[in-house]
Amino acid sequence: MRIYAYVIMKIEGFIRILAGVMVLTSIVLSRVVHPNWLILGAFVGANLIQSAFTGFCPAEMILRRMGAGEASGGSCGTSGGGCCGGGGCSSQKR
Repeated sequence: MRIYAYVIMKIEGFIRILAGVMVLTSIVLSRVVHPNWLILGAFVGANLIQSAFTGFCPAEMILRRMGAGEASGGSCGTSGGGCCGGGGCSSQKR
């Protein structure tokens, strides 16, 4: 008997993965190619900080156009993004 677990990831998860990959890539490239690749990691960090204050995230717009995070239900069965976007988790039993 096989059990498959399907993970429905929200857009925030994709952005965190993308930011982590970009920072790790900049560190590796700075060691292998040239130290100026650290500018990429600084840009990613600065973008994360400004998106926390303004709510504007270019990576989110790009990922949404690519179809990331378009699941029919959230992590707790609500439509529209689960607890953060759709609400209703606090009243449901888990």
